Amino acid sequence: MTTQLIDYRNGIYAFDAGYLRPQLAAIHLIESAGRAAFVDTANFQVLPAALAALAERGLGPEAVDYVILTHIHLDHAGGAGVMMDAFPNAKLVVHPRGARHMIEPAKLWAGVEAVYGKERAAELYGPPRPIAAERVIEAHDNTVLRLGTKELLCIDAPGHARHHITIVDTQACGIFTGDTFGICYRECDNAAGEPFLFPSTTPSQFDPVDMRDSIERMIALDPEAVYLAHYSRLAPPRPLAEAMLRRMDDSIRIARQAKANGTSTRDGLAAYLLTEAKTHGCTLPDEKVLELWELDIELNAQGLDLWLNSASRT
Repeated sequence: MTTQLIDYRNGIYAFDAGYLRPQLAAIHLIESAGRAAFVDTANFQVLPAALAALAERGLGPEAVDYVILTHIHLDHAGGAGVMMDAFPNAKLVVHPRGARHMIEPAKLWAGVEAVYGKERAAELYGPPRPIAAERVIEAHDNTVLRLGTKELLCIDAPGHARHHITIVDTQACGIFTGDTFGICYRECDNAAGEPFLFPSTTPSQFDPVDMRDSIERMIALDPEAVYLAHYSRLAPPRPLAEAMLRRMDDSIRIARQAKANGTSTRDGLAAYLLTEAKTHGCTLPDEKVLELWELDIELNAQGLDLWLNSASRT
């Protein structure tokens, strides 16, 4: 198998996971002094592309020191088991809240089946393979991983999920943000190549205060670029963070209005994001944009409503 490996010329590479459609899920490969780490894994079908990426860099499976999960949602963690089986020297790096679900994934899998149904869940994700506890590193806040000559700093990054970390490549001055920094489908870039970013407020652990704090902490590190799972390198990060947080605040306002008026958060969110994308300069037809965003809008609306109902009870 061949894979198109994007070389960012700083020891960071990206390739398409092949998950559902092109440019939906990026897998990042970090390389230093002949050692390698993967950030996020998409689903169980990722292994051939991961092996091809290593081979393109002249590396074998034994060169992989870490498989790092930003969080354990299965579009990020579903391929962890097959990767760990294939990479004999690798340790799995995951937030402490997520570690037990990677070691014994039965509860995680039951939740996925409840959402998707047994047949669709199996088609998309697995089920996930358990990972031996002795091969798991719990990445507490400020955990440092050494990869060749690089240091990778893991920092706690809730907001999208409480089991979320981001990974700072201090040498490359880049941050792997998972979903905390938002979602950016590159089909919606404008004519100048400027990306359109919006928040991921999916259930059940969205928290706007945590999300803002996590993003502000990342920006305070003054990164040259951020690397998103959906989808890859964005720069410069600061104005993108400002736009994303504004859209988060607007999304909350839309959810509040929908609750007060007895209308649909989903419909309000779809109309708002479509207007924002067109103002940004996205040239895709409206129906194509909504097709790309269909699942995200549905999940974002569910997450906003769940958070709003939870907040109203406290």
